[in-house]
Amino acid sequence: MLSLLSLLSKNLILAIPVTMLLGFLAGLLAPSAWMKSLIVPLTFLMVYPMMVSLKLAKVLEGGDGKAQVLAQVINFAIIPFVAFALGRFFFPDQPYYAIGLLLAALLPTSGMTISWTGFAGGNLGAAVKMTVLGLILGSLATPFYVQWLMGATVPVDLWAVFLQIVFIVFLPMLAGHLTQSRLLKKYGQKAFQSEWAPRFPPFSTLGVLGIVFVAMALKAEQLLARPEELLHLAWPLLALYGINYLLSSVVAKALLPRGDAIALVYGTVMRNLSIALALAMNAFGAAGSDAALVITLAYIIQVQSAAWYVKLTDRLFGKKVG
Repeated sequence: MLSLLSLLSKNLILAIPVTMLLGFLAGLLAPSAWMKSLIVPLTFLMVYPMMVSLKLAKVLEGGDGKAQVLAQVINFAIIPFVAFALGRFFFPDQPYYAIGLLLAALLPTSGMTISWTGFAGGNLGAAVKMTVLGLILGSLATPFYVQWLMGATVPVDLWAVFLQIVFIVFLPMLAGHLTQSRLLKKYGQKAFQSEWAPRFPPFSTLGVLGIVFVAMALKAEQLLARPEELLHLAWPLLALYGINYLLSSVVAKALLPRGDAIALVYGTVMRNLSIALALAMNAFGAAGSDAALVITLAYIIQVQSAAWYVKLTDRLFGKKVG
């Protein structure tokens, strides 16, 4: 079971489209409304495992302050407004698609930030810190950004969104931290890192694929009636990621050494789509499936673009020394 989940985790670029297709077929062939009851357990399955290996203490370490400040400026002062503008342009009459785009932009960093920074030979310590900071700041800021930017277009219950953030992020974070502390106390740091920590993230992938399946099943009939819908959703996502890569690369190359520069790019372009997806499905009722569809497509673009960018890092920032 664990080996199969690990294989899926390493092949998201294939697993997500296949899951989308299966969800689409399931939604056409059988009633899908009952699947909404799966969203809460799938949400916990998706978020809790990634929290077990999260190193909260990394936030207190120094040495890369400039990269951290630049990352948060890009993540919270620039990219959300780019997403908002793209949403207004591409989805003037479809506000929940625009919310999906905004949610993807408001929740920066994920385990992919750390993984791809490592593949590209960047500063892993800086990437871990960006992941923790981005998760906490994004979770606290998201309800206010959604209310501020989208509250005039769609009804946004600020308190309900905040409660969803608590349920989706902070409760699993607490549970994950307690699990990590217990395992560290029982088995020690070395055994935890080598034996236990790698066992949890693959289960998060199972939750992601489950939510993607449900989101597609709920939208199946609408997509069948409008097959061009997916292409309509892809253009603003391509624009968002393209602008993000360009901006982050220019800033990183101009202001940071190689290791921190790579961490900055992946710490600003990689979004926490799992939490965005869970929030979309839990906080906005039936219309949340519109937002979730946008975020589901973002998975494909994010994974593929991250892999391509690894091949460009030596050309952009020079080869790693030593």
